Amino acid sequence: MSDETTAQKPAISPPKVLGIFALAMINVAAVLSIRNFPSMAEYGWSCIGWYIIGTVMFLIPISLAGAELATMLSDKGGGVYAWCKEAFGTEGGFIAVFCEWSNNLVWFPTVLSFIAMTLAFALSPTLTNNPWYLFVVMMVAFWGTTAIAYFGENVSTKFQNIGVILGSIIPSILIIGLGIFWIVTGAKIVLPPFSIGEIVPSLNLSTFPYFATVILLFAGMEMAGFHALETRNPSRDYPRAMALSAVLIFACTVLATLAIAFVIPATSLNLAGGVMQAIQYFFTTLQIPWAVAPMAVLITIGGVVSLTAWLIGPAKGLGVVAEHGNLPPLFNKTNKYGSPVAVLVIQALIGSFISLLYVFLPSVNQAYWVLTAITVELLCIVYLLVFASLIKLRYTRPDAPRPFRIPGGMPGIWIIGGMGIVGVILAAVAGFMPTGNTTPLQTAEYVVGLLIGTFLLAVPPLIFLKMKKPGWVETTEKEV
Repeated sequence: MSDETTAQKPAISPPKVLGIFALAMINVAAVLSIRNFPSMAEYGWSCIGWYIIGTVMFLIPISLAGAELATMLSDKGGGVYAWCKEAFGTEGGFIAVFCEWSNNLVWFPTVLSFIAMTLAFALSPTLTNNPWYLFVVMMVAFWGTTAIAYFGENVSTKFQNIGVILGSIIPSILIIGLGIFWIVTGAKIVLPPFSIGEIVPSLNLSTFPYFATVILLFAGMEMAGFHALETRNPSRDYPRAMALSAVLIFACTVLATLAIAFVIPATSLNLAGGVMQAIQYFFTTLQIPWAVAPMAVLITIGGVVSLTAWLIGPAKGLGVVAEHGNLPPLFNKTNKYGSPVAVLVIQALIGSFISLLYVFLPSVNQAYWVLTAITVELLCIVYLLVFASLIKLRYTRPDAPRPFRIPGGMPGIWIIGGMGIVGVILAAVAGFMPTGNTTPLQTAEYVVGLLIGTFLLAVPPLIFLKMKKPGWVETTEKEV
């Protein structure tokens, strides 16, 4: 049988199990992160200005871009791979999804250590200094979420729907409610009196590196796009899901951050080593210290759900790349639930190895901030390709059906796409500026290391395509 005939064989058709709520919860799980609240609360009233910058320059553009691209290409799997492939060919699509996937490999230990350290506050805070405790919890969380992904959309969606409510939305609402209680009871607010001037953030050379953090606070809004083939009615459900998730994320993020800022002085936030120390201070000040442990459990669940969203989405995208014959057949292995088991296992093995080094080798831990900076650049590559695809496809495929179309014609598409591109470019430039006091030599070493690391994690798609063989194109291998 010829390769062409083989390539035309249909892959496994996934069940249509996702609706508006499920899609919205995928995005909320990927984006809404309580661990960002204390660091943002440090900026007081100006955190509102920072959030507005991130919303205008990234959250709104990526939500609208994702809605148009996902509904236009709802019959194609792979999320950003399908979107960018349609505009820039296989190379563009492969680079986009691979950068999102390789970014995860470096990011996984960060969220895994957050999960372990947060859970320690429900057990014994001293465990945060025990490397064996950290590693065991990290591995249970990592391989547990991988196992959930193994059983397909039906199981993972139910887990995410429940988990995002328990671990992200409820804790955010509790913090907001306590902040309101703080105001209503007449307790002292540690922020200065409110004024419009207080909202405006200080934009200068010293705060510019923070720009990347603000823009990428909302990274992950494209996650629901990886699940287009499992969506019941993409043209109707996806835009509504994007709108619902964007409103939930923005409201919970801004209000919960302000609630923390009302209670905890900025100096204490500077000294806090993590979100749970801030929560502990918050609840102790409100005279409910007993609430720290159950809140730790809820926030741990939120961390696990966030891990699940990022673990499954890019893996599904890479699985579609393999289906198209752009990776060796090993990567093309799926199970009876339609999950890309080979990609899931490979990323779990790599992530486990990096986590092992992260926990037990102090030198790696100290250098990890450079790898974290690389994740910023990798994500910037992804989003640059997405916004560029949005604009290009309006020119190359102007008549393609778009159940959701960004309003305003070409000026509207340039405003939204252009705003996103400008925001991402500024974030990428900011990512090359080290924080803290560094010598010119240290800055140069940092920039060179960042360029080399980003190149090494972004270039493999071009290598795979160069090595591509006709035998890589084959029917999706399915387990019984």
